[in-house]
Amino acid sequence: MTERLAVVVLAGGAGSRIGGAKPRRRLGRTTLIGHALDLAQAYGRQVAVAVRDESQVSGAVEARLLLDDPDIEGPLAGLASALGFARGLGADWVLTLPCDSPRLPPDLALRLQQALRLGEAAALARSGGRLHPTCALWRVGCLEALTAYLATGRRSLKGFAATVGMRVVDWPLAETDPFANANTPEELAALQPPPSALVARNP
Repeated sequence: MTERLAVVVLAGGAGSRIGGAKPRRRLGRTTLIGHALDLAQAYGRQVAVAVRDESQVSGAVEARLLLDDPDIEGPLAGLASALGFARGLGADWVLTLPCDSPRLPPDLALRLQQALRLGEAAALARSGGRLHPTCALWRVGCLEALTAYLATGRRSLKGFAATVGMRVVDWPLAETDPFANANTPEELAALQPPPSALVARNP
């Protein structure tokens, strides 16, 4: 699947609840965006980051930057960027990831792809009964449908997924939620790796 897959990290949100500049917030010895890119590169070879403005990552990433259309509100702008990027590569699929969920499961792309059925264009992750529309696999062919959906004035990722045919894939919570994200300073603190992990990486 990796040959036909593009992976795009969505980093265009304002991050107001965390005080702004969310992608550049520290996570262990790196940043949220740095860690998200490590995850993305483990899922596929063709990786990009979607932002509203280059200043959101401040040149801190070694990946192609996609600038979201300013006329599209919310995360649908990132999806539009991701689908366009994937189409330009000739990919069949694009996996979208948020920049602030550092514990995403390693089998995310595989399980989402395996769950899709004929006639469905989107597979979305869910954990603990909570849907995660930014953690999703999309068929690149739904780009035209996105243009039509935006013309209606709607701006919901979940709503668009339902329009093109959606499959929901559940992950167990176990001890932690693999889709936990950092919207506030407190949530970011809870997601920091333990000191022992940092020592193990850097003896």
